[in-house]
Amino acid sequence: MLNASITGWGKCLPPAILSNADIATFIETTDEWVTTRTGIRERRISHVSLGEMAHVASVRALACAGLAAKDLDLIVFGTTTHDDQCPNMASGLQKMLGAEGCGAMDVNTACTSFLYGLSTAAAMIKTGVVRNALVVGGELISPYMDWNDRNVAVLFGDGAAAVLLQATDRDEGLMLEKLGCYGEAREILRIHGMGGSYVHQGRMLGATEWQFEGQEIFKKAVMGMGLASEDVLKRAGLSPAAIDLVVPHQANLRIIEAVAKKAGVSMDRVYVSVGRYGNMSAATVPVALCEALEDRRIKPGATLLMPAFGGGLTFCAHLVRWGERTTPIATANIDLPPPERTALEMVERYRRSKGAGLA
Repeated sequence: MLNASITGWGKCLPPAILSNADIATFIETTDEWVTTRTGIRERRISHVSLGEMAHVASVRALACAGLAAKDLDLIVFGTTTHDDQCPNMASGLQKMLGAEGCGAMDVNTACTSFLYGLSTAAAMIKTGVVRNALVVGGELISPYMDWNDRNVAVLFGDGAAAVLLQATDRDEGLMLEKLGCYGEAREILRIHGMGGSYVHQGRMLGATEWQFEGQEIFKKAVMGMGLASEDVLKRAGLSPAAIDLVVPHQANLRIIEAVAKKAGVSMDRVYVSVGRYGNMSAATVPVALCEALEDRRIKPGATLLMPAFGGGLTFCAHLVRWGERTTPIATANIDLPPPERTALEMVERYRRSKGAGLA
């Protein structure tokens, strides 16, 4: 039986950092207020497009796996904040990588987009449709943020990461997953101003307003991720003690702690990066996975649990058995160009233009 093993990984985080103290210069808040409620201390603001971040992350993932871009069979790009809706993000990434001819598709389930994409690519590998796939999770949220709304402005950041899946006969890779959605609650997290509903309505595209009902989102997130985690563990015949590391969606430290408690896993077996990056939506899980490997928190043969939730309200949990290799085969000499503005200067431009875009 074929399995889909993760053999390469790479991340790209823009260098410009927006601290809580920076946000406090234009919104009535404090570092203490943000940190105690969310666990977030800072986040990244990108000076380049989503496609450029994804390109750097993908080149690093391919080098890590020792695979040439021309040998890719499939690219799955998970995101909500497309540079373009048509043509899609995956086709643009294919062009930048020089992966001519491979399949290219986008997946949009908000913050769960990377993990839903992982399921999509793994299923194609397990059924023999493709032999390998590059799966990307990335977001460029800052241009769409309502920077005058304290409820959301403190939460989100930009970033991207990618993994390379390859077919294997070994008992490793994505073993089980549970995908779900509380569609009846989709209105509690909505970004007004993104999408066809707002075209020709006398509204500037990108001038967004966020509908974000924090308490209800918290409840649904904990319930969905908890139930999905319980489902995959039960079907795998595993107890919580068998999980070596939980790599969850990094939305809010309180949510992470509540999900860990519900899953019966102590926080010393949970990887947390939300303090450094905030909620990067589809990028949070793959970035955390890359950093857990860098920090040597993932050992050969480790069993990982990766739960997430997102707008829609989608939720999921993925059970992964890691392979033998936890270090890159090679590294790529690629990086983003340095920014010409600070994170605060970039945000101030968005505020002045009411989030109209990067130009």
